[in-house]
Amino acid sequence: MFRSMREDIQTACDKDPAARSMLEILLCYSGLHAIWAHRVNHFLWNHHLKLPARFFSNIARFFTGIEIHPGAKIGRRFFIDHGTGVVIGETAEIGDDVLLYQGVVLGGTSTEKKKRHPTLGNGVEMGAGSIALGAITIGDGVRVGASSVVIKDAPPGVTVVGIPGRVVSKKEKPVMDLEHAKLPDPVAEALKLVLKDHHRLEERLKKLESLSGIRTPPDEIQKQIEEIEKDFSQGGGI
Repeated sequence: MFRSMREDIQTACDKDPAARSMLEILLCYSGLHAIWAHRVNHFLWNHHLKLPARFFSNIARFFTGIEIHPGAKIGRRFFIDHGTGVVIGETAEIGDDVLLYQGVVLGGTSTEKKKRHPTLGNGVEMGAGSIALGAITIGDGVRVGASSVVIKDAPPGVTVVGIPGRVVSKKEKPVMDLEHAKLPDPVAEALKLVLKDHHRLEERLKKLESLSGIRTPPDEIQKQIEEIEKDFSQGGGI
């Protein structure tokens, strides 16, 4: 037990650059407190003390802002960074070395009493506000961008972004090097292709009009199109 607690503290120290001391982690990290409370509650749940497990899990939620159902299965070196708003459902399964940021939800999509929450492989990282729904499997080393919604299985070692989540790249760096601000935007890429195709059609139309002697009226929306293109060329962010 104490070996596991030391491992959890070391994991927090390794994964959070803001951590300055073991004592600070021990006293101030709500994610760590939520994990420890869950281990106790999960033990009670597995020994048919389901009501006490639910009761104490609610107390832990009150103090940490993190809701972990006592039936959820969680591996070693699991870390929740900040943690407020994190929800982990009853049949969720989480592997080793998983990192969740604030607002992550591992939710269910069925009212039937069966496996209805996600399974996360080893080394998965889910960005702030991201959601995984249903009895899906997110493979080892998958990185999920902030505010993405994953509703289908994700193969190992990919990056998933968007609503619904789409695979945008293979993993090229360690999980902890995920830079959310530099993740590809599949919607922006699609719009860039549409605008590119629009320009091609516009050039062809101008040539036909010129050959036919048709006078082209002023383009009233060209300025707006240029502003949109400029925004997407700069990444579309703030």
